[in-house]
Amino acid sequence: MKKALIIGGGIAGPVTAMALQKAGWEPVVYEAYRDAAAEQIGAYLTVAVNGLAALAEIDAHHVVMNTGHATDTLSFYTSGDKLIADMPIGGTLPDGTVTHSVKRRDLYRALNAEAVRRGIRFEFGKRLVDAQETADGGVVAMFADGTRAEADLLVGADGIHSRTREILDPNAPKAHYLGIYGLGGFVSDPGLRAELGVRPGAYGMIFGKKAFFGYLVAPDGEIWWFANMPGAQELSKQTLAETTPAQWRERLVTLLEADRGPAARIVAATPDATFVPGFNQYDMPSVSTWHNDTMVIVGDAAHAVASSSGQGVSMAVEDAVTLALCLRDLPDTASALAEFERRRRDRVERVVAHGAETSGDKAQHGLARVFVRLVTPFFLKRAAKQGIGSLNWMFDHRISWSDNTTPHPAAVEQ
Repeated sequence: MKKALIIGGGIAGPVTAMALQKAGWEPVVYEAYRDAAAEQIGAYLTVAVNGLAALAEIDAHHVVMNTGHATDTLSFYTSGDKLIADMPIGGTLPDGTVTHSVKRRDLYRALNAEAVRRGIRFEFGKRLVDAQETADGGVVAMFADGTRAEADLLVGADGIHSRTREILDPNAPKAHYLGIYGLGGFVSDPGLRAELGVRPGAYGMIFGKKAFFGYLVAPDGEIWWFANMPGAQELSKQTLAETTPAQWRERLVTLLEADRGPAARIVAATPDATFVPGFNQYDMPSVSTWHNDTMVIVGDAAHAVASSSGQGVSMAVEDAVTLALCLRDLPDTASALAEFERRRRDRVERVVAHGAETSGDKAQHGLARVFVRLVTPFFLKRAAKQGIGSLNWMFDHRISWSDNTTPHPAAVEQ
């Protein structure tokens, strides 16, 4: 049985491990932290129907559905609290399944637990420092603690600041800072919840004068929220670590008080214990080198998308299942990795481009931001009338485990 080293125990890592295991490989996950979930930033994630469909191909969709909850509608508001439009979030699977939202740490822990339940081994405290191809066609990974591991394949699922990407190409681009700080939190306040009047499963999205704000009410009544606020400078790890929830709260409330909606009150009611402090938001410019003959990058390591796309998890899941199918069906690892890139690159780069257009990165300053705020209601109303047909290419993508992915010989030659 061929062995794979999976670098990273977040989302892409355990999902890739489960997919490779189903394809007949022996995966081992190497995670830099002692607790991957505890080190993750961000409040919660959405898993779109295309991601859930891909997870179903490796019998893991229940992990998301049991941990999170259905979210099917986006309701957009102006800074004056006027409804712009209601729009569905993606499509609906044949069994009625829609997009789900899940707390980030809960999803990390649930995916890790499911992988362990399936017999996949995890090694924690293993930070990758280097990797090299071996003379016999394999790969050896070297970790910061001085240990080494050998296998037939190394998969870099190590996120937007991927060390694997640097090993594959020392000149690879760095993550692109979007000029946005992300924040979030969770509030249990029955009075505030009643005031919102939002049903579970619907997002309220506010185009504020100085920040973008989104919130939902979970089935248990807890309010989940996130905010994107402009940030001219990328903050250092030290600055992020030293800035307290109270300082972030004060700054964000000041920005949100310019709007009529409930955003400022939601943030002010969020206690420190459930306040997710600010973090830099990134996407990933086109990465020219995804693989060599024994190493490959997946998920954010290869193509991180802006959070506004709602596709980060789903792209990582699609990567994992596609990679496993290529390794299952092609005769050697090198050709499988080439086929994986051929199948994935155009799609993910289109999603990255879509996320950049909707993130606000192209309109961070002065008149450009004002213009975007003024014309957005017009385009949202038009999009709501047209439905989600213009985004079918994103949500309708399906990967089938029963399909043989062996390419036509001409495709291999190209």
